Order: sequence, then structure tokens, then C-alpha cells
Amino acid sequence: MNAIYILWLRELKRYTRSRAMIVASLGQPLLYLLVLGFGLGPVFQKAGNGDYIQFIAPGIIGMSVLFTSVFSGIGLLWDRQFGFLKETLVAPVPRVAVMVGKTLGGATVATIQGLLVLAICLIAGFRPVNWLMLPVALFFMILTAFVFAGLGVAIGSKLQDIQGMQLIMNFVVLPIYFLSGALFPLNGLPSVLSVLTKIDPLSYGIDALRYVLLGTSQFAPEISVAVLGVAALIFVGLGSYSFSKIQL
Repeated sequence: MNAIYILWLRELKRYTRSRAMIVASLGQPLLYLLVLGFGLGPVFQKAGNGDYIQFIAPGIIGMSVLFTSVFSGIGLLWDRQFGFLKETLVAPVPRVAVMVGKTLGGATVATIQGLLVLAICLIAGFRPVNWLMLPVALFFMILTAFVFAGLGVAIGSKLQDIQGMQLIMNFVVLPIYFLSGALFPLNGLPSVLSVLTKIDPLSYGIDALRYVLLGTSQFAPEISVAVLGVAALIFVGLGSYSFSKIQL
């Protein structure tokens, strides 16, 4: 338990120590929110779909949680490069404890990031239909963060160099985001695209946030909880296995 706590605390300290990192990580969500939210707002409204800022805000929050949690796991590459990972693995603690600490830290940082983006969305004009549901929204942020923190650790355990990060970005993270319905409604899609969105775990995380914050959803909230829970177990289990086989 001490190893888990130390690694969790280290992830938090690494995040909070760097103000530049915090500002940089907020840049992309802010760009999507302001440029797409206000740029496509008139088109979205003319199509009869209402205020685009209201629609896109849960998607931007989900994007922030996705990117932060995945890349916190891929941060294993930096630990490997600077020797911290070697020092951690030779310590007399089970590797699964190290992995759990990394995953908890990554999920916590991603949740904090999601809350910061939520605050920015509120400043930009987003208004939840029921403010009392914000704790439930926090629950779905945490659940989504665990899903993709586990995936990030699984990916980071397999990568050997920094160059592989761009490949992961283009062929894993971005498709997960763009297929999640963060930027467009999931109803009325072509059959192939509809299937892809339904097998994307982030679709259920963002849809659950929309249900909690806006009162509208494509999937039943019980299904979203079940899918995210199963995905978290699968990805954390996969991350544990990959981390147990990591070679220095």
C-alpha cells in the first residue's frame, strides 16, 4: 500500500509542480471549445440541434480526460529514459503495486484536468440542467479516467522509444476521440460509423456526461456504467499484464 501511495503522490506532484504543463494541457480543450463551439454554433443551431456550446462541452471534458489519462501512462517512457523506472522495479514491491499506483495517479490527474476544463466550459457559457448532478458527472470522469489510464499503462509498457508516441496518437488516441460522438450527435450515422462509435468506450463516457449534465443521451446510463466498468477491468488488467512483462 505504501508503494501505491508513493507512486500516486509522485504523479500528482509531477503534475502540480509544472505550471507550464497545466497551461499547455488546457490549450487544446480551450481551442476546441472556443473555435469549434462558437465557429460551428450557428450551423448547429440552424440544423435545429440547439446550442453547440451546450452539446460540445461534455465532449471537450471527455477529450481532456482521455488525453491526460492515456499520456500519463505513456509517461512510463520518460521514467524509462531517466532511470526512475529501473529504480522502481528493483524495489522490493510487487510490480502490480507499481502499476496500480501509476494508474491511480494518472486517473487522478486526468480527473483534475477534467474538472479544470469543466470550469472553463462554465466560463464560456455552458450551463448544466441540474447543478446537483455535478458529483455524478465527477463519478463518470473518474470511471473514464481509469479506463484510459489502464490503456495508457498497457501502451507505455510496450513502447521502447519516444517516436512511437506519434504513432499511438494518430492511430489510437485520435480515432477514439473522433469516433466518440464528442463533436457530433450519434443518431442518424451511417451503419459502419454507428458500429464503430458503439465499440468505442469513450462514447459511453461522453454520453453519460451528457445525460448527467444535459439530461439527454443516446445510451441508457446503466449501459454506460456497465460498459465503462467492464472496459476499466479489461484495460487495467491488460495494463497489469503488460507491466509485469516489461523489459528494461
